[in-house]
Amino acid sequence: MPRYDRYILSQLLVLFGFFSLVLVSVYWVNRAVILFDQLIADGQSAGVFVEFTALSLPNVIRLVLPMAAFVATVYATNRLASESELVVIQATGFSSWRMARPVLFFGLFVALLMAVLVHVLVPASRGQLAERQSEIANNITARFLTEGQFLHPASGITFYIREISPEGELRDVFLSDARNPDERTTYTAARAFLVRQETGPKLVMFDGAAQTLSAETERLFTTAFSDFSYDIGALITSSAYARTDIRHYPTAALFSPTEEALEITGRTRAEFTYEGNLRIAQPFTALVAALIGFATLITGGFSRFGVWRQILVAVGLLIVVQVLETVAAGAARKDAALWPVVYLPVAVGLAITAALLWYADRPFMFTRRRKAEAPA
Repeated sequence: MPRYDRYILSQLLVLFGFFSLVLVSVYWVNRAVILFDQLIADGQSAGVFVEFTALSLPNVIRLVLPMAAFVATVYATNRLASESELVVIQATGFSSWRMARPVLFFGLFVALLMAVLVHVLVPASRGQLAERQSEIANNITARFLTEGQFLHPASGITFYIREISPEGELRDVFLSDARNPDERTTYTAARAFLVRQETGPKLVMFDGAAQTLSAETERLFTTAFSDFSYDIGALITSSAYARTDIRHYPTAALFSPTEEALEITGRTRAEFTYEGNLRIAQPFTALVAALIGFATLITGGFSRFGVWRQILVAVGLLIVVQVLETVAAGAARKDAALWPVVYLPVAVGLAITAALLWYADRPFMFTRRRKAEAPA
C-alpha cells in the first residue's frame, strides 16, 4: 500500500476507534440504565443485569458504527484541510478519485465489521436475549420470594412477605387479588409455603383469613382458614421460548421462511424478504457515510474559516439517504417483488459520492461560466 494510503488510513482507523468507543459507551450506558430499572425492580441479581447488557451490546455497536465512520472521516478530512495537507496532496497531481481510495478501503473495512454483526452476532445475541427473558418470565422465585417489599407480579395483584426463614417458610404473608372489578379479595396468613406441582406452583397459606369486598353491595365477607391453597401459576405467563421476532432468524432463513415461522411471527413473506435484503445492504451504509463525508469536504478546498458549510451539506446528504431508506422500507415490506428498492439508498449514496468527486476535480467550472456570462 502506498505511503499516502497508509497515512490516511491510519488516521481514519485511530479516530474511528476513538469515536466508536465514545458513542458505544453513551448508547450502552443509556441502555444499561433502562435494563437496571427493569431487572432490579423485578428482583433479579447483578449477574443477570451484566448478562443482559452484554447481550444488547452487539446491536448497540451495529447502530453506532456508521455514525462513527462518518464522524471519523469528517474529523480527519477537516484536520487535513485546516493544516493544508490536502492542498499539498492535490498539488502533487492526485485527483479526487485517487485521494478517496484510502477512504474506500476504510469504508470497506467498517462494512466488513457491520456484515459480521448483522449476519451473525446481532441475530444470535437477540435470540439469546429473548430466550433468557422468557426463562426469567417463567421463574417465580425472583418475583415472589422477595421479603420486605410490596410486589406486583401481575396486573391487580399485590404480594408482600415480611420474612423468609432459612427453611423456606414465608412469614406474615399478604396477598391482594383485584383482578375482578366486581370484587377484591385480600388474603393474610401467619405463614405459607411455595409448593411446585405438575399443574403449576401453589401458595399454601396457614392460619389466615380471606376478606372479600363486593363492589356492588359494598359488603365485606371474612373467612378464617387453617390452611388454604392459592394457585399462583395463573399469574405467570409460562410459555416456551419461540422465535416470535423476525430479527432473531438467521439470514438464510429469511429468504425462504417456513409456514411455521410465518405463523409464529405473524409476518408476511415480503417482510421476511425485506429483512434479509436489509441485512445485505445495511453494511454498505457505513461505506456510503464515510465516502459522502470525505467527498463533500474536499469540494470546499482550503479556507481560513474552515469547512463547516461542507460539514452541514454532508449531514444533509446523509439525511436524504436515510429518508430514502425509510421510503424503500415501507415499499419493500408491502410487496416482496419490490426488494430491489432496499438497495436504492446505497446506490444513491454512491452516486452522490461520484458526483461530488467529479465536481472536486473541477472546482472552477461553474465560476468560469458565471464570469463568462457576466459581460454579456
